Amino acid sequence: MKVMTKLFGTNGIRGIVNEDMNCDLALGIGKAWGTYLRKTTDRPKVAIGTDARLSNHMLKNAISAGFLATGCDVVDVGLVPTPTLQYTVKEKDFDSGVIITSSHNPPEFNGIKGVASDGTEFSKDVEEEIEKIYFAENYGLASWSDVGKLTTWDGAIDLYINGILKAVDADLIKDKKFHVVLDCGNGAGCVLTPILLKKLGCKITELYCELDGMFPGHNSEPLPENLQDLIHKVPEVGADVGAAQDGDADRAIFVDEKGNYIWGDKSLALGAKYATKENNGGINVTPVTTSSCFKDVVEEYGGSVIDTMVGSPVVARVMMEKNAVFGGEENGGLIFPEMQYCRDSAMSIAKILEIMAKENKKLSELIDDIPKYEVFKTKMPCPNDKKEIVMKTLANQTKDDSSVTKVDETDGVKLYLKDGWVLMRPSGTEPIFRVYSESKDKNRAEELARTYKKLAEKIIQNQ
Repeated sequence: MKVMTKLFGTNGIRGIVNEDMNCDLALGIGKAWGTYLRKTTDRPKVAIGTDARLSNHMLKNAISAGFLATGCDVVDVGLVPTPTLQYTVKEKDFDSGVIITSSHNPPEFNGIKGVASDGTEFSKDVEEEIEKIYFAENYGLASWSDVGKLTTWDGAIDLYINGILKAVDADLIKDKKFHVVLDCGNGAGCVLTPILLKKLGCKITELYCELDGMFPGHNSEPLPENLQDLIHKVPEVGADVGAAQDGDADRAIFVDEKGNYIWGDKSLALGAKYATKENNGGINVTPVTTSSCFKDVVEEYGGSVIDTMVGSPVVARVMMEKNAVFGGEENGGLIFPEMQYCRDSAMSIAKILEIMAKENKKLSELIDDIPKYEVFKTKMPCPNDKKEIVMKTLANQTKDDSSVTKVDETDGVKLYLKDGWVLMRPSGTEPIFRVYSESKDKNRAEELARTYKKLAEKIIQNQ
């Protein structure tokens, strides 16, 4: 019997290759996952793909063996971005999908992410069921004559690109002949995004668009310090826009024509603004960590906002339930329901180009129209076994705070004040508490974060 622990984090299972992320784990998860699928489907069909990491074949083969052993048929769609795998599962009626990826993590990491039959990431209850089967080793192995079959299919990229071309005004984008500097970060976007941009009539200057699981160009997290080459290249070559993708190409970050890095909350608000405008209102969904500029632009065009817990699967499912017009996270993970309910970097790039074309404005002009707020983030250590009591104590102590106008406990404790807000929430994957704050004034944002960080630290120490 395996020792019970939590495997699935905010975005699948992740770990260092051949340490906590190894073939034994992948094989066992494959058998548990296949056992779970066989409870409702006689002969489940599973799509599997990978990103560019060096360990992709090792883990793909191991988890595939687990599926096959439990009587599931596996279709290998090759090296593809995460949203391509998700779109394939949805459009080709697969019962489930798996992508071998560790997103933006360093190259020594890899992971396993689950996809439901509708193309969304697994919900927590499904992940918990698979974990229960895995830890109990209660596998439903197939008889020798009923093991699964493995086949390959190379049509996923074309299917996905054609889906995007139908979901945007491709002809309008083509007419503009945009010059795009594209930074794929040597990740999975290399196999797809240059093709998409050429089909959209763009001139492309490529940076790190060669597949390499060592990510030699830069760290695959699209932060300003990692995108200096992109930031300098855009104005140097006179491009209209720069776009960067993370390792598995589900998130996109933009650089305007002047070389300004556009934080994800700005591109998210831009997407929300135009989705709400085009739909004459509508519901938009985003986590409680998102900047107030999102709500400002949505309400300006008659829409409304639903705040959720952190995590793109949560956002996507609420979007589906509420028939939302748009949603996403402030890390560059935009979700366009007209395409699919998941973070989608290639669709984000195409959509930003469409907005630029429709408005006939430069990206810097579009971003200037988004209300400006200052955001500050910090964190502190907190043992996992103390997180729950710390949360309760924080909520109780802040309810009597005279400067607080509203308390939101959707995910952590979010305090609204007259001149900003501060959010304290435990990490879902690390023994830490995160503190986010926002105000129109940068110094006030920092002051809020540091003040309530001290309060949280005092509570942690007293537990």
